[in-house]
Amino acid sequence: MSSVRVSAVQMGPVLGDRGGNLRVIRTRLAEAAGAGALVVVFPECALTGYCFDSREEAMAQAEPVPGPSLDLLADSCADLGVFAVVGMLERDGDRLFNACALVGPSGELACYRKVHLPFMGVDRFADPGDRPFGVVEAAGLRLGLHICYDGTFPEAARVMSLRGADVLVLPTNWPPSSEPAALHLPIVRAIENTVFVMAVNRVGTERGIPFIGRSSIVDPAGLVLASGGPTAEEILIADLDPGLSRTKKLVRIPGVQEVDRFADRRPEFYGPIAEAKGKA
Repeated sequence: MSSVRVSAVQMGPVLGDRGGNLRVIRTRLAEAAGAGALVVVFPECALTGYCFDSREEAMAQAEPVPGPSLDLLADSCADLGVFAVVGMLERDGDRLFNACALVGPSGELACYRKVHLPFMGVDRFADPGDRPFGVVEAAGLRLGLHICYDGTFPEAARVMSLRGADVLVLPTNWPPSSEPAALHLPIVRAIENTVFVMAVNRVGTERGIPFIGRSSIVDPAGLVLASGGPTAEEILIADLDPGLSRTKKLVRIPGVQEVDRFADRRPEFYGPIAEAKGKA
């Protein structure tokens, strides 16, 4: 199975400047496409910024899906023949979601709404996501979409992997307290599920809150294929062979060392994971 080139764009969005952020996104998309990338991933809230102080302030920057900014991004995707995952704020009637949209040459293909909401930034005012963790295909890769804090819940990654994800796509806004997560979480999720992981963080400072970069692209064995630094805007590139994530049985020494983390699961022992909140 042939490899697919992907890109993680580590950038510093400007709070409340959708027009300016979109121009940067479209420019970086063209640069990544020029390097051969077919799937390009941007950070959480790349279109809008994250550190809003009220629901009203955030809602003023939110757009429906489809919407004007994504329509323009789709024009770029069509011109370049690529797919983009971009973080944004979605408005659906009077509801507000921290979302990421998958856009391709034919327009908007999917929109994921963040399920797990920490008490920080815009997530203090957003509505919890109301859609299941799903998988969508782009350029021959099966992408599982989730956002930042979702990545600290292993159940999310496992569900998407069980549904056939080749790549767990995780746009983030990690602050300094999340540096251990930035360094280790993508590797652990990749190993646990035998999948690629793209964790795409932002840089810069918003309302006194710094963000730490350290984006990464990790292979199903947990090896880091590309990584970003803590402060600079960067474009990471890697070639992903989906055959590696679809081969769950790992034969290291035939008949001696063989591991299959899906076939070896014992779901009958995992009941407490799915129990309602508050139960021991």
